[in-house]
Amino acid sequence: MEENVRAAKAPIEVVAALIFRDGRFMICQRPANKARALLWEFVGGKVEPGETKEAALIRECREELDIELSVGDVYMEVVHEYPDITVRLTLFKAEIAAGEPKLIEHNDLRWITPAEIPDYDFCPADTEILKKIRLEK
Repeated sequence: MEENVRAAKAPIEVVAALIFRDGRFMICQRPANKARALLWEFVGGKVEPGETKEAALIRECREELDIELSVGDVYMEVVHEYPDITVRLTLFKAEIAAGEPKLIEHNDLRWITPAEIPDYDFCPADTEILKKIRLEK
Protein backbone atom coordinates (compact mmCIF):
# COMPACT_ATOMS: atom_id res chain seq x y z
CA MET A 1 0.00 0.00 0.00
CA GLU A 2 2.70 2.48 0.99
CA GLU A 3 4.53 1.94 -2.30
CA ASN A 4 1.39 2.87 -4.26
CA VAL A 5 1.02 6.06 -2.24
CA ARG A 6 4.64 6.98 -2.90
CA ALA A 7 4.33 6.24 -6.62
CA ALA A 8 1.28 8.51 -6.85
CA LYS A 9 3.19 11.48 -5.39
CA ALA A 10 4.27 13.67 -8.29
CA PRO A 11 7.87 14.86 -8.18
CA ILE A 12 8.53 18.50 -7.37
CA GLU A 13 10.01 20.35 -10.35
CA VAL A 14 13.37 21.83 -9.41
CA VAL A 15 15.83 23.72 -11.61
CA ALA A 16 19.51 24.49 -11.14
CA ALA A 17 22.37 26.19 -12.97
CA LEU A 18 25.71 24.77 -14.05
CA ILE A 19 27.84 27.89 -14.29
CA PHE A 20 31.46 27.51 -15.43
CA ARG A 21 34.09 30.24 -15.20
CA ASP A 22 37.78 29.72 -16.02
CA GLY A 23 37.53 25.93 -15.81
CA ARG A 24 35.70 26.00 -12.47
CA PHE A 25 32.01 25.69 -11.71
CA MET A 26 29.95 27.33 -8.99
CA ILE A 27 28.54 25.40 -6.05
CA CYS A 28 26.57 26.75 -3.10
CA GLN A 29 26.27 25.43 0.45
CA ARG A 30 22.72 25.08 1.75
CA PRO A 31 21.77 27.08 4.86
CA ALA A 32 21.97 25.34 8.24
CA ASN A 33 18.24 25.83 8.88
CA LYS A 34 16.94 24.06 5.75
CA ALA A 35 16.50 20.43 4.69
CA ARG A 36 19.82 18.85 3.65
CA ALA A 37 21.54 21.48 5.79
CA LEU A 38 25.09 22.50 4.84
CA LEU A 39 25.28 20.12 1.87
CA TRP A 40 26.60 21.56 -1.39
CA GLU A 41 24.42 22.01 -4.47
CA PHE A 42 23.98 23.92 -7.69
CA VAL A 43 22.13 27.22 -7.33
CA GLY A 44 18.43 27.00 -8.14
CA GLY A 45 15.09 26.08 -6.65
CA LYS A 46 11.49 25.09 -7.16
CA VAL A 47 9.49 25.95 -10.25
CA GLU A 48 6.36 27.91 -9.26
CA PRO A 49 2.96 27.19 -10.89
CA GLY A 50 2.68 28.87 -14.31
CA GLU A 51 6.44 29.48 -14.51
CA THR A 52 8.74 28.03 -17.16
CA LYS A 53 11.83 26.21 -15.93
CA GLU A 54 14.06 28.90 -17.44
CA ALA A 55 12.07 31.71 -15.78
CA ALA A 56 12.22 29.89 -12.44
CA LEU A 57 16.00 29.57 -12.69
CA ILE A 58 16.42 33.25 -13.52
CA ARG A 59 14.19 34.21 -10.57
CA GLU A 60 15.95 31.87 -8.11
CA CYS A 61 19.41 33.17 -9.07
CA ARG A 62 18.23 36.75 -8.66
CA GLU A 63 16.71 35.96 -5.23
CA GLU A 64 19.53 33.77 -3.92
CA LEU A 65 22.67 35.37 -5.40
CA ASP A 66 21.60 38.76 -6.81
CA ILE A 67 22.79 37.87 -10.32
CA GLU A 68 21.18 37.97 -13.74
CA LEU A 69 21.43 34.67 -15.54
CA SER A 70 21.62 33.75 -19.20
CA VAL A 71 20.09 30.25 -19.43
CA GLY A 72 21.36 27.81 -22.04
CA ASP A 73 20.57 24.20 -22.90
CA VAL A 74 19.59 21.45 -20.49
CA TYR A 75 22.74 19.69 -19.27
CA MET A 76 21.00 16.82 -17.48
CA GLU A 77 17.75 15.84 -15.79
CA VAL A 78 17.47 13.47 -12.84
CA VAL A 79 14.68 12.25 -10.58
CA HIS A 80 15.69 11.63 -6.97
CA GLU A 81 13.59 10.35 -4.11
CA TYR A 82 14.48 11.78 -0.72
CA PRO A 83 12.74 10.48 2.41
CA ASP A 84 10.55 13.62 2.53
CA ILE A 85 10.14 14.59 -1.16
CA THR A 86 10.78 13.42 -4.71
CA VAL A 87 12.40 15.96 -7.01
CA ARG A 88 12.80 16.15 -10.77
CA LEU A 89 15.95 18.23 -11.11
CA THR A 90 16.68 19.90 -14.44
CA LEU A 91 20.21 21.31 -14.60
CA PHE A 92 20.78 23.99 -17.23
CA LYS A 93 24.06 25.25 -18.62
CA ALA A 94 24.09 28.94 -17.74
CA GLU A 95 26.24 32.05 -17.61
CA ILE A 96 26.18 35.07 -15.35
CA ALA A 97 24.91 37.91 -17.55
CA ALA A 98 25.23 40.61 -14.88
CA GLY A 99 26.39 40.95 -11.29
CA GLU A 100 28.71 39.06 -8.98
CA PRO A 101 27.23 36.32 -6.77
CA LYS A 102 26.37 37.46 -3.23
CA LEU A 103 25.54 35.19 -0.29
CA ILE A 104 21.88 36.06 0.32
CA GLU A 105 20.40 32.60 0.87
CA HIS A 106 23.38 30.23 1.06
CA ASN A 107 25.91 29.57 3.79
CA ASP A 108 28.88 29.62 1.38
CA LEU A 109 29.78 29.65 -2.31
CA ARG A 110 32.80 28.18 -4.10
CA TRP A 111 34.18 27.85 -7.61
CA ILE A 112 35.64 24.35 -7.91
CA THR A 113 37.25 22.20 -10.58
CA PRO A 114 35.71 18.85 -11.51
CA ALA A 115 38.71 17.17 -9.80
CA GLU A 116 37.69 18.81 -6.49
CA ILE A 117 34.17 17.29 -6.47
CA PRO A 118 35.13 14.53 -3.95
CA ASP A 119 36.22 17.21 -1.44
CA TYR A 120 32.60 18.35 -0.92
CA ASP A 121 29.46 16.71 0.46
CA PHE A 122 26.74 17.26 -2.14
CA CYS A 123 22.99 16.72 -2.04
CA PRO A 124 22.29 13.12 -3.13
CA ALA A 125 20.20 14.29 -6.12
CA ASP A 126 23.40 15.73 -7.65
CA THR A 127 25.37 12.44 -7.65
CA GLU A 128 24.75 11.42 -11.28
CA ILE A 129 25.26 14.98 -12.51
CA LEU A 130 28.60 15.22 -10.74
CA LYS A 131 29.72 11.91 -12.28
CA LYS A 132 28.93 13.30 -15.74
CA ILE A 133 30.86 16.54 -15.05
CA ARG A 134 33.93 14.56 -13.90
CA LEU A 135 33.84 12.33 -16.98
CA GLU A 136 33.60 15.26 -19.39
CA LYS A 137 36.36 17.44 -17.98
